Amino acid sequence: MATSTHMQSAARGLAATAVFIAMLLAAFSLWTAIPLSWVYIASKLSHTQFPSGGPYVVVIVGILASVVFVGWLIGRLNGLYIRITGTNRLGPMRPTWLRSMRDAAPVRGSVTVVEAVLMSSVMLAALALTVWFFLLAGSPIPNQ
Repeated sequence: MATSTHMQSAARGLAATAVFIAMLLAAFSLWTAIPLSWVYIASKLSHTQFPSGGPYVVVIVGILASVVFVGWLIGRLNGLYIRITGTNRLGPMRPTWLRSMRDAAPVRGSVTVVEAVLMSSVMLAALALTVWFFLLAGSPIPNQ
C-alpha cells in the first residue's frame, strides 16, 4: 500500500514539473519567440526596405493576439497544476525528516506558480538577451 502511494506521489510530482516547465516555456515565448516570429513574418510580407503601414499592423495585431492566446494557455496550465497538486503556491521544499509537526498550516508569503513562472521567464529572457548581445551578435563596426 505504501509503495502505491509513493508511486502516485512521484507521478504527481513529475506531472506537476512537466506542467511547470510547459508554463515556463510559454511565458518565455512572450519575450522571445512571439515578437521575433511576427517581425520575421512581417519582413517576408514587405517587398521594400521602407514598407508602408501594413507590415507594422501585422506585427502589432499578431503580437497582441499571440500574447492573449499564450496568457490564456498559461491560465489553463495553471488550472491543471492546481488540479494536480491541490494548490497554486510554491511552498518551501523540505525533506520529510526536517518537517515540523506544525508544518500543516499553509505557508504565508509564498509565491504562486504563475508569479514564479513569469519572474523566471523574465530572468531567462534577460539572460538570453545578454548572451546574444555580448557573445553572438558580433560587432556593429564594419570590417575594413
